[in-house]
Amino acid sequence: MVLGICPQHSKRFLRALTKEKLLEAKHSGPRLCIDLSMTHHMSKKELSRLAGQIRRLYGSNKKAERPFWIYLTGFTTDSPLYEECLRMNDGFSSYLLDITEEDCFSLFPLETLVYLTPDSEHALEDVDLNKVYILGGLVDESIQKKVTFQKAQEYSVKTARLPIQEYMVRCQNGKNYHSKILAINQVFDILSTYFDTHNWPEALKKGVSSGKGYVLRNSVE
Repeated sequence: MVLGICPQHSKRFLRALTKEKLLEAKHSGPRLCIDLSMTHHMSKKELSRLAGQIRRLYGSNKKAERPFWIYLTGFTTDSPLYEECLRMNDGFSSYLLDITEEDCFSLFPLETLVYLTPDSEHALEDVDLNKVYILGGLVDESIQKKVTFQKAQEYSVKTARLPIQEYMVRCQNGKNYHSKILAINQVFDILSTYFDTHNWPEALKKGVSSGKGYVLRNSVE
């Protein structure tokens, strides 16, 4: 059921609708885990960037037609990141998601986990409701790739990367810069759009900005 925004749909009504959709996702939606167990080496500036990415990710999920249920794992309420989230993200303490100190690897059966990392050999083909997708909560590009891939290997957990090279090509840019490493909210926008449309080109267009040096194949032919 798609509802047009009519004047009689008050903010309160729309908030209730959003809440209902999110709580429904808790029982029957796809699951996404943000692994925040690697934040202890982060600078204040990096923590602020990560808190901002969590805010944008949650904002996108609230607007989604079919939201995910989100877990923030390895996350303690006395951590500098938690303080930063409270400071930067309005209403953070009432976000509809699960916050746990537990690691994602002990929270779910290992065979259900898929760690999304740019170093994986496997392209993600679909979003499976029986799987739990993990994003590493890191903002430093130089370590992000290695750390998340090693962590998945350590626990013998399946990995996957977004199918950027299957659907996109490098484009010329002034800086000759090409990166497949995205912020967690950009990865989420791709997953969420794909889950809604089952169309990878459309989903990738949503999260991979031209500044990353990649465009959809058909747009350069």
